[in-house]
Amino acid sequence: HAVPMVVGAWISAGKNPPLLPDIGRYPLPNRLLHWIRAGLILGLIGLGWIMTTLPEKIAARFDWFYPVHKEFGVLAFLTGTVAIVARTRSILPGHPPGLAPWEARLSTVVQYAILTLAIIVPLMGYAMSSSFTQSDGVPFFGIELPELLAKNDRAFAIFQWLHKTLAYTLLGLIILHIAGVLKHRFVDAGKDTDVLPRML
Repeated sequence: HAVPMVVGAWISAGKNPPLLPDIGRYPLPNRLLHWIRAGLILGLIGLGWIMTTLPEKIAARFDWFYPVHKEFGVLAFLTGTVAIVARTRSILPGHPPGLAPWEARLSTVVQYAILTLAIIVPLMGYAMSSSFTQSDGVPFFGIELPELLAKNDRAFAIFQWLHKTLAYTLLGLIILHIAGVLKHRFVDAGKDTDVLPRML
């Protein structure tokens, strides 16, 4: 429950991390983590869609796609955790002055939802592998991670549904996030709403 509690504290208290409107860009570690996470998440969603639509008779589906998806899923979880920790220890820019109040609120909710789901979705993937009776383990670049959950195919089905549903929810939030960035850069009048340079 740690991630939702931290996110809830950010939203309610507005103190952690501190937000200062006069900071021009996000700190370098935050920017690097942002783009690394973006590549990992979008790559994993694409890889997941490909591997689940491949016919089972294709050996690469189980010999390559699933292990790689698991490895990078663990990496996405670790990177997401580091991003949250880095965020709590960084001085971050506040919302641009030109944003409408509803846009600022929506931006905050979407950002925290993405941060939270970027942790929960890999955890559901791990829970799938850990509970599946025919699982071939959870590899992580030469290391076999322990499967901590009891084998239970009913639980696996629930985790599978959650993993898929939350992954597509995360994708929808990312699309909304990108749409907002493009709107502020190309549609809004003036340049006091452009947030893209903060992450470059």
